Amino acid sequence: MRNELFNKEKKRQLSLHPRIEKIEVKYTGKSHPGSVFVMNKALSTPYNCAMHLSEWHCKKSVLALVDGEVWDMYRPLTKSCEIQFLTFKDEDPEEVNKAYWRSCAMIMACVLKRAFKDEYSVTLVRAPEVPVISGAFCYDVILDSRLNDWKPTNDNLRSLTRDASRLIHEDLPFETLRVGAKVAHEMFQHNKYKMEMIEQKASQNMEGIVTLHRFGDFVDVSEGPHIPRTSFCFQYEITAAHNLQTDQSDLIRRFQGVSLPVHLKAHHTVWHRLLERAKKLVSLIKKYMEAAAEHHEAKEGTEGKAVSI
Repeated sequence: MRNELFNKEKKRQLSLHPRIEKIEVKYTGKSHPGSVFVMNKALSTPYNCAMHLSEWHCKKSVLALVDGEVWDMYRPLTKSCEIQFLTFKDEDPEEVNKAYWRSCAMIMACVLKRAFKDEYSVTLVRAPEVPVISGAFCYDVILDSRLNDWKPTNDNLRSLTRDASRLIHEDLPFETLRVGAKVAHEMFQHNKYKMEMIEQKASQNMEGIVTLHRFGDFVDVSEGPHIPRTSFCFQYEITAAHNLQTDQSDLIRRFQGVSLPVHLKAHHTVWHRLLERAKKLVSLIKKYMEAAAEHHEAKEGTEGKAVSI
C-alpha cells in the first residue's frame, strides 16, 4: 500500500508542473568550475547534472551540495542554483559517511520487514542516528511477541545478510519524496512509532512537510539524505540483535550491521575486526555524538586528509 501511495503522490506532484520550466545550475567543483547546465525544474536531479560532467562524477558522487545544502543525488532540483558533488574520498567525508550509514540501516530495515513473511509481525521503530565511529549501523524493531524468546543464530544472521546482498545487487535507486503529514499518516497509519515520528518531523517546519525515501517498493520515513543506489554498498553484513531495556511494554530489539562502500574495500583481516566490533551493542548514543563533535573540532585545527569510513 505504501508503495502505491508513494507513486500516487509522486504523480500528483509532477502534475503540478504541466509545463516544463528551465533552470540554470552552475557547477562550482574543482573540475570544470563555472560550467552552467540548463536543466528542467522539478524533474532534473544532481545525477542528471553529473551526467553532463563525466562518468567519474556519475559513479563516484554520493551526495550533492545544492546552494550549500546537502542533497540526494536523485532528488529533483527546484530552482536555479549552484552545485558541487561529495565523495567518500573528500577531505571531510562526514556527510557522506552519515548518508552511507543511514542507507545501510534502511536496507537492513527492508530485509527485516520481509524476512518473516506474513507469519510473524515486524514493527519498524526507528533507525538511531549514530556516527560511523560507533562501529555499527542500527535499526530498532519490535518482533511478534511469539518471538520474544528467539535469539538469532549465526545462520539466521547470514540468511539476513544474503537477503541484503540481493537488494544491493539489484542496484536500486534511493528516491526522495517530500509530502504533507496527512499523506505520510495514510502510509504509516498502522505503525504508532512512525506516526509519532511523522508528527515530530512535520512540527519542525512551517509547511508540515515530512521526507520519505524509497528503494524498490520499500518506503520509510527518513530525513535523509541517502546514497544514490543500493549498489554503492560492497562489503555488508548484519552482525547482531540485542534486546533493549526500555520503558516500552513491547520488547524492542536493536539489529546491527557493518558495511564498506564499493569505493573503500578492506583487506579481509581488517574486515574481520570490523565485524567483531559491530557485534557489540551500540547503546551510548550521546557518548558517540559527543565523541564525533570532539573529533570534528580537533580536525578543524589540523591539516591533511580525513579518514573516511
